[in-house]
Amino acid sequence: MLRFTSLAVLGPLLFTPWLPAKEFEVRRLWAGDAPQALGQEAKDQPRLLIRVPPRAQANGTAIVICPGGGYGGLAMDHEGHQIAEWLNSLGIAGFILDYRHRGKGYGHPAPMLDVQRAVRCVRADADKYGVQPDKIGVLGFSAGGHLASTAATQFDAGDPQAKDRIDRVSCRPDFAVLCYPVIAFDQPYTHRGSQRNLLGADAAPALVAQMSSERRVTAETPPTFLWHTTDDKAVPVENSIYFYLAARRAGVASDLHVYKHGRHGLGLARGVTGASAWPRDCENWLRANGFLPK
Repeated sequence: MLRFTSLAVLGPLLFTPWLPAKEFEVRRLWAGDAPQALGQEAKDQPRLLIRVPPRAQANGTAIVICPGGGYGGLAMDHEGHQIAEWLNSLGIAGFILDYRHRGKGYGHPAPMLDVQRAVRCVRADADKYGVQPDKIGVLGFSAGGHLASTAATQFDAGDPQAKDRIDRVSCRPDFAVLCYPVIAFDQPYTHRGSQRNLLGADAAPALVAQMSSERRVTAETPPTFLWHTTDDKAVPVENSIYFYLAARRAGVASDLHVYKHGRHGLGLARGVTGASAWPRDCENWLRANGFLPK
């Protein structure tokens, strides 16, 4: 479904089970060194900040959250912790991904490896976190939206022969939520900073094509909710539009919501006419697709 609107509407290391919503567990994605690690400092150790709702409110759905930051930093507050708190209010477990990026000295494929591992970790330990292994999504903002779209378009079923039990499970998310995402590379509407930070200044054309998510959509891409604003000058709305069109061609059930007003980097967009409706629109979409109770 495609909808345009400018009007507001109403609207592992240690495990500690069922943490209160305002507390979180920190879990490294790999017990040892991460693949392609450049050192053993904190910046070389991608991790999850895990915020689960109280047991009585949990509904079994989980989302890996990818904050934005142009692949050069991470907006951990308004695109991380605030999002996890909102998800917890819906009974969804939030897993904020502190992934590697250029600001930590990393480009491709480190961020992709991190988000794939994050989905595997949640699925492999679904029972521990009180979630269902077939209700694990990804949500990302801006460059984090590109990372979430990468998870939704580049995945595998796991290696049943792997020594690491986590590597035996699938890294395919069951749904994706893409918020003013970076999608396409080498286009007039590309966010050049994200492309440069992820791939470098002189990336081979084949790699650029591989990491342009609208080119990777297939019938196996999970259902996707996208939202953007027409006013966004940093990451133009064409990024979401072309991903939506690719999903439509592939027969992937998707919604695209384009709100007129709002700068880039809104997070929950509280108080922004039109765009403030996206959390409610997303909640309705999750319910309609069976990821929240009706």
